[in-house]
Amino acid sequence: MNQVTKGQWNGYDTYILKTGRLEVTLLPRLGNNVIEIKDQQEQRHVLRRPEESELAFYLQKPYHFGMPMLIPPGRIEKGRFEYGGTSYQFDQNTANDNHIHGLHRTQAWCVSDIEEDDEGCAITTEFSTSEDPRWTAQMPQPLKLQMNFRLQESELHKRLRVINNGTEPVPFGMGYHTWFLLDGQPDQWTLKLPVEGIYTLNDQLIPTGRQAPLGELEALNKGFNLKDADFDTILSIPEGEPAEAILTRNDGYGIHYSADRSYFKHWVLYTKGKADEFLCIEPYTWLPNAPNLDLPNETTGLIHLEPGQSVELHTKLQIHYPNT
Repeated sequence: MNQVTKGQWNGYDTYILKTGRLEVTLLPRLGNNVIEIKDQQEQRHVLRRPEESELAFYLQKPYHFGMPMLIPPGRIEKGRFEYGGTSYQFDQNTANDNHIHGLHRTQAWCVSDIEEDDEGCAITTEFSTSEDPRWTAQMPQPLKLQMNFRLQESELHKRLRVINNGTEPVPFGMGYHTWFLLDGQPDQWTLKLPVEGIYTLNDQLIPTGRQAPLGELEALNKGFNLKDADFDTILSIPEGEPAEAILTRNDGYGIHYSADRSYFKHWVLYTKGKADEFLCIEPYTWLPNAPNLDLPNETTGLIHLEPGQSVELHTKLQIHYPNT
């Protein structure tokens, strides 16, 4: 039966989308994050989920669990940039007084719609940046964010709609810092995704705008075993190739993670040291530090939003089972 039920996490309401195969838990009031995906058929957790005892850590760094949104993703040098004649100063919240991982953290989203039908179930949430003083202090032009999560069998579809409700154009970028579990057996997993280059970083881990050859990571295009993998790597997607990552276990169980290639131009892979319990597979629309790079928007992925203009960003996560 396809249904949406309510639960609790540390006193905050959760909404749980259920089909016969997956349970997806959403935490709207703390960042609108998918904090858990449970595979009922395999009886395994797909994502790194926060325990109740980890509330303080979650509030400090919510992007360490689930499928958090980064708006915008990655680092910005000194948190400063100019765009369209406007100067921006984001919080300097990481080493060397740079900014990391955007303005979206634990803001409260409102649930505006719930659907249940024969094909699946869905929930729609909304947030206006004008309701967050810390956001507007850093990016004054108001944005309206609408998010739709739809679960069908073993597929989770996510659609983010962003509307510029301000009077000036704004630069927009986002990504998902998605924490896939490897169950302590990285040698049992292989990752395949189309990529063509590694973005070089300076000594502060900020992209230079240049690319280096893939080297041994060329194997990602055919299948890269995750034994001893150690990633903190930004990769570019070749022109004409899809934005898709296929994570496959040795027994044929697999996760297909894809994004709209019209907007998602980069992948970040992150293991927080040598791969063991998890691998972050992160689709990004813009290259970190995009507004400060001497590159066209078509290359960096920076989305230009005129007043009244909107953009829709689609991603999909699908579980594949052996012999199906």
